[in-house]
Amino acid sequence: MSEFHRPVRRPSASFDNIAGSAGPAERSRVAHATAAALLARARADETGESTERLIAFTAEHGIDEIAELWSAAPAVSLPGALWRLYLIHLAIHTDPQTAALLYERGRVELATADTVVAGAPAPASPEELVDLIDQIMRGAFRGDFAIALDRAAAFCRVHASGATHVADDYEATESERASELTTRALRLSVYAKDLSTAADAWRAGILN
Repeated sequence: MSEFHRPVRRPSASFDNIAGSAGPAERSRVAHATAAALLARARADETGESTERLIAFTAEHGIDEIAELWSAAPAVSLPGALWRLYLIHLAIHTDPQTAALLYERGRVELATADTVVAGAPAPASPEELVDLIDQIMRGAFRGDFAIALDRAAAFCRVHASGATHVADDYEATESERASELTTRALRLSVYAKDLSTAADAWRAGILN
């Protein structure tokens, strides 16, 4: 689905267009610096208010400003991992009904521990999936960052499995819809691999 790769909405620049028109090296430096600063700020705030603002940001403003900073960062980097978390977060908040449908189909079809790792109820309602991704985001900003990435990766694998099987259901009657779901499944599978690798890098102290 397109919501997994394109920015949406264009509000006033909440990140003050930090990247501006700088060259690739400067944009990379800014991406890494802002990701580290945001994570450090959230962890230093014992009230949790900074984390709640960061979680609410995409719902209120879209992700254009974040995209300008982080979308070009390597997948296995701090800004790259945060970018993928924000994309997943936005996609679920934008269409929780479809997310719940695909997640439940994946839960039924996928014979792995991913549903346990992700931590969603079985079955999960749209509201419960929204709550799940918010919990994962809180874990990223306040808890064990690697565990949050592992949970997000597991969620992506379950969701991808569901999208793949539903695509198969649509293949004979709605080929365009089947193609969209297949694309979504492939993208989620890549995100799952990226997030798992980023989690390992964080544990090794080399994710920056």
